[in-house]
Amino acid sequence: MALHPEVAAYRAARAAAGTPPLYAQTLIEARAADLAAIRAGNGAVEPVAEVREETIPGPGGELPLRVYRPAGSGRLPTLLYFFGGGWTLGSIDTADDICRRLANAVPCQVITVGYRLAPEHPFPAAVHDCHAATRWVAGQADRLGVDPDRLAVGGDSAGGNLAAAVTLLCRAGGPALAAQLRVYPNTDQGGDPAGPADDVDPTLFNRRSVAWYRTHYLSDPAHARDPLASPLRADDLSGLPPALVVTAELDPLCAQGQRYAERLREAGVPTRLAHYPGMIHGFFAMPGAFTDGRRAQGSAAAFLRERFGLPPGPDDPAVAGTGTAVRDG
Repeated sequence: MALHPEVAAYRAARAAAGTPPLYAQTLIEARAADLAAIRAGNGAVEPVAEVREETIPGPGGELPLRVYRPAGSGRLPTLLYFFGGGWTLGSIDTADDICRRLANAVPCQVITVGYRLAPEHPFPAAVHDCHAATRWVAGQADRLGVDPDRLAVGGDSAGGNLAAAVTLLCRAGGPALAAQLRVYPNTDQGGDPAGPADDVDPTLFNRRSVAWYRTHYLSDPAHARDPLASPLRADDLSGLPPALVVTAELDPLCAQGQRYAERLREAGVPTRLAHYPGMIHGFFAMPGAFTDGRRAQGSAAAFLRERFGLPPGPDDPAVAGTGTAVRDG
């Protein structure tokens, strides 16, 4: 596996700076460092017509939401976006750049959810927060300007895992979902990450990172068998919304994401897999550092346009881009 030149430069800069891996820091340090790294890789902040804060009732208390609304009025297709961070790091600020870009690029309303973090609130707190927020948004469609027939969920990393869990809960009790966006998701808490056990590069997200997050999130290792923690272990994936799954070749979670896409296809779910050779976990959230991050965000926007029944953009049909392998099913 060859590093993309931009990944090689990113890795060299982190090594030269002596940046410690997140799992070697305290939680307070890691949470601050994670947000700082994402902001550094975002590029310029993209303006959106309207950004506002909401607070809603959640299973464990009030939950913050941030609503991004592009230009226009009336009911809009809406994406509920769940931020990444291993269920341990992150906040609605972590996904700010992604939400802004998708709101403008689709265009659609994007709402991100400040779900509770582990280890203070271990599994399944985050799952139930995200599901509660999805149900609340659907129930407030008139006030929020949501088109209830064009409601989607998505997220990156742990957020992709939460989006998958929410689709399982919504299949059983609603609301109906038009699409799911899954970016390098963790889909099997009991599975071993890809790559040799001794292949741990401290400058990048690695096998030790996966274990560190899992330890914080699952207070009982037996929870790894629960489909809401490990969607790949669900017996039945039929009836779920059409999906785009984004994977990165050098991500230890790559094989899990690809296998989940295969399982969705086998269950009859229209599924598209966009694989990025030479890329690492986190690239989607750092389009200022990685050209493929911009391409992947563009592909996500094109997928959502298609599922929302919106006119194609200038770069569609998409899930495309130099160096991107795409499989539809």
